[in-house]
Amino acid sequence: MSQPKRPTGLGRGLSALLEEMGSAALPPRTDTAAAPAVPAGDAGSSMGAQMLPMAMISPNPKQPRRRFDETAQAELIASVKRQGLLQPILVRPVDGGRFEIVAGERRWRAAQAAQLHDVPVLVRRLTDEEAFEVALVENIQRQDLNAIEEAEGYKRLIEDYGHTQEDIARIVGKSRSHIANLVRLLELPDDVRELLIDGRLTMGHARALLTAPDPSALARDVVQMGLSVREVEARAKKPRAARSKVAPRAAARSADLESLEGQLAEQLGLRVRLEFDGEGGKLILFYSDLDQLDMLCQRLSGERF
Repeated sequence: MSQPKRPTGLGRGLSALLEEMGSAALPPRTDTAAAPAVPAGDAGSSMGAQMLPMAMISPNPKQPRRRFDETAQAELIASVKRQGLLQPILVRPVDGGRFEIVAGERRWRAAQAAQLHDVPVLVRRLTDEEAFEVALVENIQRQDLNAIEEAEGYKRLIEDYGHTQEDIARIVGKSRSHIANLVRLLELPDDVRELLIDGRLTMGHARALLTAPDPSALARDVVQMGLSVREVEARAKKPRAARSKVAPRAAARSADLESLEGQLAEQLGLRVRLEFDGEGGKLILFYSDLDQLDMLCQRLSGERF
């Protein structure tokens, strides 16, 4: 069930590449002549920033970031019109002598709006996996991704490239529990995700909604009534307490069960539900992909995760 371990895409070279992007600034270009094309075969050995015509550069269709703040983008466009594009865009050679953006799409969009003819770039030979890792980490470092975009990025590394949550934690410099908690947000209904993306729900609200029988209805209450995270947590528990009225022992232990659920969920990185009818009950574990199931099986069997 588990996939064989293999080295992550860029390893220590990832941080070095991002540092190079940050330090390779160019003075604004005053002429509008198109720069000569950079042969794809020579791209891997080029270390410094160079100029490329805008017409040769395309956005990455699998870029982790999907939303761009209009106000921030307008400010960047105004800056690019005044001073040019001071920080290079990271690109990689693709078929047809063209180049695909790995990191810097927001700057590329601003350059388009400012009607620049050519822009500074760093050209690197990167695989699909390496390019996605760089794009994800660069966006996380700049805090450009919302929680759902970040979670979807982690899920893609798991499903498409076979990374474990611990692999991802090393790549992006976050804790494994952070990765697990974000990926769990993808269990929420689409309408609740949209509220989180739009900023009408906080991360605390979203995590509390994961345990609610009807997350969508409770999320609407949060928006309409301005419920706090504690109020959402309390409302998420109420339906269970009501069902336990036929079993006094279950009702008496409701708070303990909820606390235990939270502890198990934090430890396992999975959504957990405990049901108790006064005599016995169920422990239900929810997983969203085979990687999580594999991790769970290894832990239950005593193997090292």
